[in-house]
Amino acid sequence: MFNFTDKVVIVTGARTGIGLSAATLFAKAGAQFGHLDYAYNDAGIQSPVTDTADLSVEEYDHVMDTNLKGMFLSMKYELRQMRAQGTPAAIVNCSSMGGLVGIADRTAYHASKHGVLGLTKSSALEYADRNVRINTVCPGIIDTPMVARMDDTERQEMDDLVREISMGRLAKPEEVAQVVLFLCSDAASYMVGQAVAVDGGYTIH
Repeated sequence: MFNFTDKVVIVTGARTGIGLSAATLFAKAGAQFGHLDYAYNDAGIQSPVTDTADLSVEEYDHVMDTNLKGMFLSMKYELRQMRAQGTPAAIVNCSSMGGLVGIADRTAYHASKHGVLGLTKSSALEYADRNVRINTVCPGIIDTPMVARMDDTERQEMDDLVREISMGRLAKPEEVAQVVLFLCSDAASYMVGQAVAVDGGYTIH
């Protein structure tokens, strides 16, 4: 579907889940090492289910450092390279449906994912006229090891979330990865600063 022959892409958080699926699809589409044309910043963690008043500062900082500060640091150095090259490039950041809505007892996670949207939009304005497009993908509940662990430890909460998915099922990682490739491709050449929900209809309720 997409051709990334002789292009170079960085994918953070590519050990499992969506990141691994995106890295695999980029490689199959022809991407190679030696330059930086595209970046998909996927690394992130979930926060424990807890009342805001009971959330520890340490846990909040851990989630924000990984999900938001980590995103900032990835973009900072990706953009330095892209700026120096002066060639067309694209970055896709991974937020979440949690960046578009709120869910009780997940304050740190949702705060971090809302922050990714602000980071993306502001940076997108800076670089739109420099031929670097920056957008965000907002996955719903994906069939990944992280979600499997949540299902083991938070079964009732997960069942409640899944009931809100209009399509009635979890997404496969490649269903999100394909949207990442689209946002990096020339097919999305006029998309800047957008938050694209891939959530089976969760956020349209």
